[in-house]
Amino acid sequence: MSAKKTLQIALPVPLTGCFDYLYPGDTPPPRGCRVQVSFGRRTLVGLVHGHGNSDYPKLKAVQRVLDDSPVLPTELYQLCERAARYYHHPLGEVLNYALPALLRQGNDAEASQEKRWQLTERGHHVSDDQVSRAPRQRQALHTLRDHPKGLSSAMLAALEVPSATLASLRDKGWAEQVALDDDAPPKDILAQPPLAANAEQRKAIRALQEARGFTPFLLDGVTGSGKTEVYLQAMTAHLTAGKQVLVLIPEIGLTPQTVQRFRQRFAVPVVTLHSGLSDRERLDNWLAARDGKARIIIGTRSAIFTPLADPGLIIVDEAHDASLKQQDGFRFHARDLATWRAQQLDIPVVLGSATPALETLQLARQERFQWLKLSQRATDQGRPPIEILDGTLAAPGQPLLPQSLQAIKHCVEQGNQALVFINRRGYAPMILCQDCGWQAECRRCDSFLTWHRSEGSLRCHHCDYQQRVPSRCPDCGSSAIHEAGSGTEKLTELLEQSIQVPVIRIDRDATRRKGSLDAHLATIQQGNPVVMVGTQMLAKGHHFPKLSLVVILDMDAGFLSADFRGPEQAAQLLLQVAGRSGRENQGRVLLQTRHPDHPLLQLAASGDYPALASALLEERKMAGLPPFGHLALFRCEAMSMNKAMEFLQQLAGIPLPPDVHLLGPVPAPMERRAGRYRTQMLLQCTSRPPLHQAISLLLEQARTLPTARQCRWHLDVDPIDML
Repeated sequence: MSAKKTLQIALPVPLTGCFDYLYPGDTPPPRGCRVQVSFGRRTLVGLVHGHGNSDYPKLKAVQRVLDDSPVLPTELYQLCERAARYYHHPLGEVLNYALPALLRQGNDAEASQEKRWQLTERGHHVSDDQVSRAPRQRQALHTLRDHPKGLSSAMLAALEVPSATLASLRDKGWAEQVALDDDAPPKDILAQPPLAANAEQRKAIRALQEARGFTPFLLDGVTGSGKTEVYLQAMTAHLTAGKQVLVLIPEIGLTPQTVQRFRQRFAVPVVTLHSGLSDRERLDNWLAARDGKARIIIGTRSAIFTPLADPGLIIVDEAHDASLKQQDGFRFHARDLATWRAQQLDIPVVLGSATPALETLQLARQERFQWLKLSQRATDQGRPPIEILDGTLAAPGQPLLPQSLQAIKHCVEQGNQALVFINRRGYAPMILCQDCGWQAECRRCDSFLTWHRSEGSLRCHHCDYQQRVPSRCPDCGSSAIHEAGSGTEKLTELLEQSIQVPVIRIDRDATRRKGSLDAHLATIQQGNPVVMVGTQMLAKGHHFPKLSLVVILDMDAGFLSADFRGPEQAAQLLLQVAGRSGRENQGRVLLQTRHPDHPLLQLAASGDYPALASALLEERKMAGLPPFGHLALFRCEAMSMNKAMEFLQQLAGIPLPPDVHLLGPVPAPMERRAGRYRTQMLLQCTSRPPLHQAISLLLEQARTLPTARQCRWHLDVDPIDML
């Protein structure tokens, strides 16, 4: 039987390798093109990986070729291949993750025709008196008058002009959407002049501007030291040369203000890529970056897979943040992939942080990264000292110490703003019966239910199980049910009773509605006295000029965590929150703790992060933990503990390379989550090659074990969450 031409297709299925399909045409599509194929009873969209020949008689034929040219450029395809190998994840799923949703579904890789909002002839003659009772319409009219060439919907959204307001102007015949013609590139890319830089900033900017080829930098600057200004001035040379800049940020919440600042500085197209966009917006922005129309691309971790026509620089802001690590499915770390991609593209990469991850810090100490330091704030104000208060002295039911409450009152009386930080949502983390000791626990997890008073419910923050608040104890029938502990909701209520200025709560519950976070931040930026109550959503990237007091509650858990990364992450969060204070006036930070004598907490509170990092690095060196060792974690979930444990025990019996240490299997710190029992097994090695050899051996065996079908299991290479 003569061999037939085939295509090797990478499909989005949890199976290794590619799949052969017959290709009846003459010229096979190149690698990176999408094709539609039949897979079992499903029709899937995959990417061409290679060409070949086969005499197997039952091969299916490709149904349809979707692209004439590769939808993924060669360098991005190679990045996906490297990531698939390193994280031991199926290539087809990695490639699928790199594509926008509409391309995964087989839609054309073509941008919709972008339109701009402009005033009509009638709209130019509308007076303020005609819209005196419609302030949003008046604002929109003024904005469009200031931009006679028009603004896109995305630009208007960044300027806080609602789409409903634009629709009202259109219905009145005052505004219209017109097709966007490609504008000639601006002669001057700067829309605003740069700010004056201090000596440390100038040194960092010069180093970044003079870098040639692949050069990794750590921009280690204290909070308020002007790292963003360094980014902006370093980008100018690349944008002037016609290059593109990719900026990664950890949270969607930071996107609007980051975009606004970049658009204010540069007269070049800026696009965003994050999960808050619609599928069409995401594809349009992705294609704009691929075709070179977008010059600055700002996005969260998945944006590392954005194709670039002419890349010049990659920036990872808040590079220490755990949000840059994907925690399900394809478990990659965007910080590491940013370095890989810069190496592949032969361009500089900048990792910026006030509290660098210990792995990055060690690379800088080994001179594998160029270490740029900003030790002083950009303003004349120094870093505020952190005052430690003994939290055990707080009265029952009153989370704030009298000193803290008095400091908040004094702060707002002086016309400034205060922030009360507690990384816990809800009204109280648990409710209990004072007569028999009953506590409200989740039926599906080993955790307590959090009381959300505004919703009248008890909710599990791990599996989202909910139930009504009982009026009597289910065990003894007593009505003596009370809350224990405090969350953002309770603190907000207590402060509203004590403070005569607005109290703004910012957490995931209070900012669930679209635009609510932007509205809260806009209110704060007005500079009027307010008290903010928030979680770690407020800990990074935000600039509050009038904030002069920060009160921090319940930071003890991180320093006492069973996870070896706990103290590092707690110290980073503490210093990031403290750094919001005193940007333009004298700041003050109060830390309430039940363990005021804890040595690591005291070291973090001193503000000396380098000393704390040195202490933690010494501990990790003795234990062979990252960055002095490498880890991989196998996790298993099953409906019974025996089945979850049996699967990992079978894997644990496989002979491994001698340098690889196996710890476990053991029950996970939270044994049950969402109704499933959880176990884990840790691999540890001082070098990567033996570790990855061991992973390959275990994966090969895991896929053949009958017990694998009775549980869910996954692999996490370089885990950052051990709980």
